[in-house]
Amino acid sequence: MDGHIGLDPAELRRLQECVKEPIRTPGRIQSFGMLFVVDIATYEIVTVSENAGRWLGRSVSELNSPTLEWSVTAETHGDPIRVEIGDEAFDAVTHRQGGQVIIELEPADTAPDLPSASVVGAIRSLGLLAGADELRQAAAEEVKRISGFDRVMVYRFFEDGHGEVAGEASEPDMESYRGLHFPASDIPQQARSLYLTKLSRQIVSTDDLGTPLVSVVDSPPLDLSSAELRAVSPHHLQFMRNMGQASTVSFSLIQEDRLVGMITCAHRTRRRMPILLRRALEVLATQLTLQLGALESIGQLRRDLSIREQRATVLAGVPSSDDPLITLVDNGAELCRLVGADGAILALDGVSRSVGAVPLTDRSLLLSAAGTEPLATNELARTHPALSVLMPGFAGLMVVPVGAHGVLLFFRHEVARVIRWLGDQTASNRDDALSPRRSFSEWKQSVEGTALPWGPVAEESRELGRDLARALDRRREAHLAQLALIDHLTGLHNRRSFEHELEKTVTDGQGGVLLFLDLDGFKSINDRHGHETGDAVLRAIADRLTRDSRSTDVISRLAGDEFVVLSGGATQEDGERFAARLVRDIADPIDTARGAMTVTASCGVITIEPGPTAKQLLDAADAAMYRAKNTGRNRVSR
Repeated sequence: MDGHIGLDPAELRRLQECVKEPIRTPGRIQSFGMLFVVDIATYEIVTVSENAGRWLGRSVSELNSPTLEWSVTAETHGDPIRVEIGDEAFDAVTHRQGGQVIIELEPADTAPDLPSASVVGAIRSLGLLAGADELRQAAAEEVKRISGFDRVMVYRFFEDGHGEVAGEASEPDMESYRGLHFPASDIPQQARSLYLTKLSRQIVSTDDLGTPLVSVVDSPPLDLSSAELRAVSPHHLQFMRNMGQASTVSFSLIQEDRLVGMITCAHRTRRRMPILLRRALEVLATQLTLQLGALESIGQLRRDLSIREQRATVLAGVPSSDDPLITLVDNGAELCRLVGADGAILALDGVSRSVGAVPLTDRSLLLSAAGTEPLATNELARTHPALSVLMPGFAGLMVVPVGAHGVLLFFRHEVARVIRWLGDQTASNRDDALSPRRSFSEWKQSVEGTALPWGPVAEESRELGRDLARALDRRREAHLAQLALIDHLTGLHNRRSFEHELEKTVTDGQGGVLLFLDLDGFKSINDRHGHETGDAVLRAIADRLTRDSRSTDVISRLAGDEFVVLSGGATQEDGERFAARLVRDIADPIDTARGAMTVTASCGVITIEPGPTAKQLLDAADAAMYRAKNTGRNRVSR
C-alpha cells in the first residue's frame, strides 16, 4: 500500500479542528486517581484534583507520608514509587514543572506478583522473529496474553499520517480489524506529538468525564503533557464508545524521533492497567521498535544491493557503446523492470527514443511539459492536471534527470485500487463532518485515477539517473582519449599511438616486422581532383590495409600519405610476402565521386630486433621504403 492517500476536504477540516483542542491543558484528570501540585519553596499544595480537595492549601507533610514527602525533592520523576496515605496504598509518579512538582496517585495494584517475567519472556520470543509483518502480529498476541485486554492492535503509520492495523489479537467474537486503514484524524498530530514524549497513555473508562483541578489562586492552565492521569477529550471518548471500547492503553513506537506506530490495548468494559505493567510494556514497545528498525534496515540493505546489481547490469554496456541510447533501448525491458514502469522515454544528448508503453502524444511536447526536475507522482490528474491531459490512460509519471545529458521519463498505467478502511469514511457514517465515525466495520473504497505508487523507487531512480550520467561522462572521456590516439580521417592509429605500440613490442621482445608504405604520386590526385577525392582515396587505402592485415597487427597513418604496419611475431620472409600483397592490392583502382583513381605504393620492410628504439626502427623502415621508391616505385625493399 502506498505511503500516501489523498486527503478529502472533510478529513482536512477534521485535522484542522483537532489542533484547536487543548489536550495538554484540559483542566481535569481521570477520576480513578488523584493529583497534587506542590510548591517546592513552601511545600504547600497549591493545586489538587477535586477528589482531593481537602488537601488544597495545606503542607505536603500533613499527608503523613514520608515517602511521598521525600519524592517531592528526590530525582524520581516519572518512576513510580509505592506510598501510603492513611490506610490506602498508591503508586505515585512525580514530575518537575518549573518551581512546582506534580504528584499523581493511582490506587496500588493488589496483585502479589509483578508481570515483569511475562514481559521479559515476550521480548525474548519476539527477538527470534525475522519478518516485520510476523513480528507485529506476534507482538499483538504477546501483549494481549500479558494484559488480558479484549483486543490488542499494532498500528503502523504512513508518510501522510494515515495508518494501518498491521497486527491484531482479539477475542473470537470480535470483528477483525487487521489490515484495515484509518485516517490521520483518528490520531491527530497534536496527540502524536504527545506520544513522542509520553510513551504510554491509559484511558480507564469512557464513562468518566474526569475530575476538575482546583487551585489556591488563579493561575494558567496546568500543563499535563507528561501526566498519567490527564483527562480525555470528549470527542475521543465518543470515538471509543462508537468503537465499542470502554478502556484503552496505548504505547508509542518511536524511530529517530518519529512516531512510526503504536500498540493499542482495548477492552469492552472498564479496565485499569497497573503502572508497573505499563512501564514494563513500554520497554517491550521500545524493544519492538528497535527490532522493527533493524529489520527495516536489513531489508533496505538487501534491496539496495539487489537494485545496485540490476542497475549495474542495465548500464554495463553504456561506457563502451558506440550508441549508448540504442544500448539502453536494447535493454529497455530490464530498464523498465528496474523501476516497475510500463514504459519510458529516454531523451539523451538531443536524441530521444521510447520503450514499452508510452503516451501517444507528440514526444517533444511531452518532454517540454515534463521538464527536467525530479518528479514522482501516481496521481497525475490531481497533482499535475495539465500534464495529465497529455497522458491519457496513464496516472503515474516519474521524471529522472540524467545530469547535463537529458532526462528519463517513466510511465505507469492508471489502475483501480481497493483500500480497506476501518469504518465507512463517508459523511453517511458521521453525525456531522467533525463527529467520529458511528461504525468501524470494514469499508472498501475503490480508488480510480491513480497508478501503483512508486514508493522507494522514486529515490532509487534518482540514483539511476546519477549513475547513467556518470557512465555517459566516462564514455565521453574515453571517446576523447581515444580520439587523441586515432587518425581522424581513417580511424587508424595516429603516430603517437603507433609509436607507443611499437615501443611495447620492442620492450617485450616480441619481435616481428615493420612495414613502411608511401603512396606514389598521391599529390597529383589532390592537385587535379581536390582534397575530398584525395581523402576518399586515403580512406580506401586504410580499408584495404585493415582487410589484408591480421587482427593483431597495428596499422597507422603516420602523416599525409604515409602508412606503417606492425606485424608482431612475423619473420622477414613473412613480412616481405605480406608487403607484396599490400602493394598489389593498393594498386587496384579506387572508385570515387570523381571516377576511378589509381595509386601505387612503395614499401620498406625491416625486422624488429632488440636494441634499436622505436624511432630508430621507424627511421630504418623509412629508409627501406625510399630504397623501394628509388628503384622504380610500386615495389618492396628491405
